[in-house]
Amino acid sequence: MTYDCISATTNIQSRRGQAKPYQVRQVLKAIDKLEEMGMTEEADRYTYRVAWSEEDGEYVGTCAEFGFLSHLDDTPEKALAGIRDLVAFSVDDLRKEGAPVPEPLSTRRYSGTLTLRIPPETHRALAMDAAEAGVSMNRLVVERLASRR
Repeated sequence: MTYDCISATTNIQSRRGQAKPYQVRQVLKAIDKLEEMGMTEEADRYTYRVAWSEEDGEYVGTCAEFGFLSHLDDTPEKALAGIRDLVAFSVDDLRKEGAPVPEPLSTRRYSGTLTLRIPPETHRALAMDAAEAGVSMNRLVVERLASRR
């Protein structure tokens, strides 16, 4: 989706995948401005993915927050439009029923802290890899997770 009031697309993440706090504030202000102008719909805040389905012979559109929904179509654009419409309908329906509406991933706040339970053997192997690389275990795990994208 393109809006005339946004002049350019900018990646605010550094090579380490971190945005500076002021950059995040600027993006949030831009989103607020779009909302004030009526240029966003609630369904546009959700996380969508379109992929080819070999099994179905069509593109399938999905939404991370509504894992039970999908839409098949012959082009990626139609698959995205279809799943977006399904999500918008579902949000309206949930509201009418008084049921909870999933919070979009885009509006959730994340602390940056993730606590994991791993087998002792994995912990030992990570500690050895980190020591050999001369980095902290935290840095090693973050780099390995980031490289999986």
